[in-house]
Amino acid sequence: MGRRCGILMFLVAFAVIWCGGVVVFAQQQNQTVYLNVDAGQPIREIPSTLFGIFFEEINHAGAGGLWAELVSNRGFEAGGPNTPSNIDPWSNIGDAKSVLLVTDRSSCFERNKIALRMEIFCDSEGTNQCPEGGVGVYNPGYRGMNIVEGESYHVVFWIMSTGSVNLSVAFTSSDGLKILAASSIIASNSEIQNWTKKELILKATATDHLASLSLTSSKKGIIWLDQVSAMPVNTFKGHGFRKELAEMVADLKPGFIRFPGGCFVEGQWLRNAFRWRQSIGPWEERPGHFGDVWNYWTDDGLGYYEFLQLAEDLNTTPIWVFNNGISHTDQVSSSTIEPFIQDILNGLEFARGPSNSTWGAVRATMGHPDPFNLKYVAIGNEDCGKQYYQGNYLKFYNAIKLFYPDIKIISNCDGSSKPLEHPADMYDFHIYTSASNLFSMTNKFDRTTRTGPKAFVSEYAVTGYDAGKGSLLAALGEAGFLIGLEKNSDVVEMASYAPLFVNTNDRRWNPDAIVFNSWQQYGTPSYWVQQLFKESNGATLLPVSFQGNASSKLVASAIRWKSSESKEEYIRVKAANFDSSALMLDISITGLPSGSIRRLDSKLAILTSNNVMDENSFDQPKKIVPIAVAMENGGTDTSFPVPSHSVIFMDLPIDPVLHSAI
Repeated sequence: MGRRCGILMFLVAFAVIWCGGVVVFAQQQNQTVYLNVDAGQPIREIPSTLFGIFFEEINHAGAGGLWAELVSNRGFEAGGPNTPSNIDPWSNIGDAKSVLLVTDRSSCFERNKIALRMEIFCDSEGTNQCPEGGVGVYNPGYRGMNIVEGESYHVVFWIMSTGSVNLSVAFTSSDGLKILAASSIIASNSEIQNWTKKELILKATATDHLASLSLTSSKKGIIWLDQVSAMPVNTFKGHGFRKELAEMVADLKPGFIRFPGGCFVEGQWLRNAFRWRQSIGPWEERPGHFGDVWNYWTDDGLGYYEFLQLAEDLNTTPIWVFNNGISHTDQVSSSTIEPFIQDILNGLEFARGPSNSTWGAVRATMGHPDPFNLKYVAIGNEDCGKQYYQGNYLKFYNAIKLFYPDIKIISNCDGSSKPLEHPADMYDFHIYTSASNLFSMTNKFDRTTRTGPKAFVSEYAVTGYDAGKGSLLAALGEAGFLIGLEKNSDVVEMASYAPLFVNTNDRRWNPDAIVFNSWQQYGTPSYWVQQLFKESNGATLLPVSFQGNASSKLVASAIRWKSSESKEEYIRVKAANFDSSALMLDISITGLPSGSIRRLDSKLAILTSNNVMDENSFDQPKKIVPIAVAMENGGTDTSFPVPSHSVIFMDLPIDPVLHSAI
């Protein structure tokens, strides 16, 4: 095994890339580990759905995040149905002698009756003149609106007045002193004596990442405002998703998207659980709700329809997690669960029914006449131990299978250690633990029964001290675990990290895969580990074996995959070294005709850092990412040093001329 035809000559280059990186490679390499990959004896095709994403409305992931709406509390409903109410984060421009802001129940929208009544006492002339720029109200969004020079923004609002109006609509700088974009609404009393919708396109002439939207006037009178929205014109595929964040998700090539939660689906109380019917239809008519698990208001602009649209835009499989009559605090008994079942059947018809069906017609009016490709549902979230779960589950299961026999149903109960007590197509498995424990769980599914429902590892992550706000150590533990899932992909059908997003101004959970504020974003090391597995979906799993006494802190896997862009085929070897010692890895690829690997085109990348607790940040967004390292030769036999605490992957291109011989 001691071949060295592919020795890497990159130590100096790597030291340049990583400040102090030489320290890593200066460690004594205690041993050489021999790894054999048998490309001639493929094990199986990996499910195309194996690695995906899980979205939950947590950490303001959607409201103020993936959903590109800039206005927070756009319908003034967050303060509750009673008036007067708290309109936070809206605030007045001008003092109490010039303007009064109060909520009332005058809205034209029956499901959200609260509107803002703005009484202006000053005027453009006379003894009580308005200050320069007028008085009114402003909204800072979700800790600032990202307004970029040259970009256009679609502003919509509903207005009513007792008289004529001259209302300025503007994006202003964070200090309120600079106009970034502006337009005016000039209307007679007859035009707006009843609720009227106004739409504007504002093009920014300057940039401010912490801007606000202001509506001001210097004309005495009373103006009512409601459902004030501002969205960038340029969104992901034109469907309202923040482009940069959606592109980071798309870069993972997810095999599925599980939505909308999580605990968000359950609610602390059922009255605050996510309800799909309240989140569809015209956005102005959606009542929104208070998510009492993560304790913030969402207007549900990112609703059931938008999640299905996002799955389609990502070219991935939607998995709908719905409430089964159980929250964290209260439950519906199995004897009275039927209305909840009918509600979910209606939701399935909304997604899958023809455009002339009752709920399919609602979907069609929203702009999607063709059914969505919804084939997976999860009955509840982490509810298996609850009193009524088993009874409720069976009733949902039987009803769904009766009308939609092709839909795969996911149980909350863990079937990895013992058989389920009810029918299911898959069972949900969640694991949050330390880095060392998760790494050791690379063998978790080795001894799971190969018959019966498959596993859906829908929530996994390293948490606690090891995780920080997204450490290398956490990513190492997760890499080892994912290698185990890949090797057990005959019994594990899907897996997703949790949570996906966090607004750095509202951390409800640590760590998370993608961190953002109003204008920046970066992936944690855990995000970049997921990048290393994105080619595994639909690939062919190859057998690997260590020769000799390999450390239990080193795990590896190999796949054969085909690039959708270049159509070239590769053998990818991944290895995670959880040890504090560096090693020399000697890889031998067998089972291929001689010369079938294009040696000069082989690629290697390493994910590591000087300290296992290192993290990425807005200042250093790519401090810990896979660093591509030039290889002198790849070939079927190659050796290279593997740093302590690192993840490596190597792509070996297969010569297409020899494709038929493999």
